[in-house]
Amino acid sequence: MSAPAGSDAYGVDELLAEVPPGDTPDLHGAFPRLDDAQVRALDAVGERRPIARGDVLIAEGDREQAFYVVHSGRVAVAEAFGTPAQRVVRVHGAGRFLGELGVLTQQPAFFTTVVVDPGEVVAVEVDRLRALVARDRAFGDLVLHAFLARRALALGEGLGFRIVGSRHSAASRQLREFAACNRLPHRFLDVETDPTAERLLRALGLGPGDTPVVQYRDRLLRNPTTAELATEFGLRDLGKDDEVCDLVVVGAGPAGLAAAVYGASEGLDTALLDAVGAGGQAARTSSIENYLGFPAGISGGELAERAVLQVDKFGAHRTVPAEVVGLEQRDGSYDLRFADGGHLATRCVIVATGMRVRRLDVPRLEEFEDTCVYYAATPLEAKQCVGDSVVVVGGGNSGGQAAVFLADHAAEVRLVVREPNLDENMSRYLADRIEKDPRIEVHLRSTVEELQGDAGRLSGVVVRYLQSGERTTLPTRDLMVFIGGEPSTTWLPASVTRDESGYVMTGPEARRTEQPADAGAQAPLTLETSLPGVFAAGDVRSGSVKRVASAVGEGAMAVRMVHQHLATAR
Repeated sequence: MSAPAGSDAYGVDELLAEVPPGDTPDLHGAFPRLDDAQVRALDAVGERRPIARGDVLIAEGDREQAFYVVHSGRVAVAEAFGTPAQRVVRVHGAGRFLGELGVLTQQPAFFTTVVVDPGEVVAVEVDRLRALVARDRAFGDLVLHAFLARRALALGEGLGFRIVGSRHSAASRQLREFAACNRLPHRFLDVETDPTAERLLRALGLGPGDTPVVQYRDRLLRNPTTAELATEFGLRDLGKDDEVCDLVVVGAGPAGLAAAVYGASEGLDTALLDAVGAGGQAARTSSIENYLGFPAGISGGELAERAVLQVDKFGAHRTVPAEVVGLEQRDGSYDLRFADGGHLATRCVIVATGMRVRRLDVPRLEEFEDTCVYYAATPLEAKQCVGDSVVVVGGGNSGGQAAVFLADHAAEVRLVVREPNLDENMSRYLADRIEKDPRIEVHLRSTVEELQGDAGRLSGVVVRYLQSGERTTLPTRDLMVFIGGEPSTTWLPASVTRDESGYVMTGPEARRTEQPADAGAQAPLTLETSLPGVFAAGDVRSGSVKRVASAVGEGAMAVRMVHQHLATAR
């Protein structure tokens, strides 16, 4: 906690001059005020520290080493502190606690907290905070809810580090999707429409041709890879190179997250890998309304975020992006090879890679795919299509949920469905909602046959009605595709038995038919593949139910079988 030397050079005086009176309202429980008993409990495990105007309590880019409660005085939370784009986003007074999810996850801070009015804070070491949260469930729930709400607000308001580029740039989109998938608070500055982007680039001595760039604290990353972004924000942790893990979970969807939580919590040295980020297909869903325990529904992103907190809590090594391209048996263990040339050794593997999205089989798809075609409906995609006409393709729950979600943002939503009835592959409650929503125009028994547009910018899609053969053009700038997926198993060796659709077979059915049955050989366990010690869970597994709840159950169940395998092997 210190005041930066030469405050004028860092913009402290200019920043503090912008601080409004009073405190930021408590939005959705994000900024609760602790009562006297809660402050006393924190006082007992922390220490009082005086604060002076201009002191920096939390610096953007640093790990949050303490949990701060404002005892007296006021503090301001700022983004882009020390740059021409700096601004105050929150103000907190007595009784408010500071920080964000990084307090629990040890991610670097996305904002800088500066003292406005002098006073005192209570500083509590993170380990002591964890102990207090474990003892006081109500206090723990209050803090967790506030941190999750703060992250959701930051994402929704576009706060955080800056990605500067064009909305029509494939490289910019890749960075934005990675940040959104991993729920990293960020602001996108579009060089084509946002004058702030031009001013920022000019201040940095750059031009539109230098984009995309990422500006974070005092660092400028020019056209970074997603791996560089992940390293910057603490998302890469493979443990020690020379060690053999007990368990590696490949795929961080619901099944993989559950497996990592149960594996780490039961004492296994566990690593969780994913090529993109946590959540899998579920994270692409704006609202999951039939998941047990969430009667009001929960977004797939928030469900994944809560699970990641549990993964980190129990000490699993979590790494993204980590694209696994090969699996080999070696000296009683398995060696996983990554696309970047790295590798990781493990005694057991849980395959939870789910499914890859299925692409439309239409001409010119590649021309528009990097800029105008989407396979998710999250707040990121919603921002892209504000005021536009949107076409959603797909008659399952994912397509239906996307149509309902996007109807709150787009000018028009047209849902193209191959089936004759909306509820043929869609839950009845969702079909009812769509049929009653005047903002959604449904095209049954129809399929997309052609894309129209120029220079990578979509202008319309041609739809053919299957019964009549009639064709019509639906004007649109954005195309959302939800037509199912294919099992993500190309990285597995041929010795892993698959069914005719490519899904991984487990249990007694996994025994390779060309191999003679060995009377003394033990049959694979229920979720074990044809390779001993390699298990499959969730959507990638042959015969799975393809629901979030069942995937979570299979992930937990697979860990129990990992224990059985390790006990037998020893």
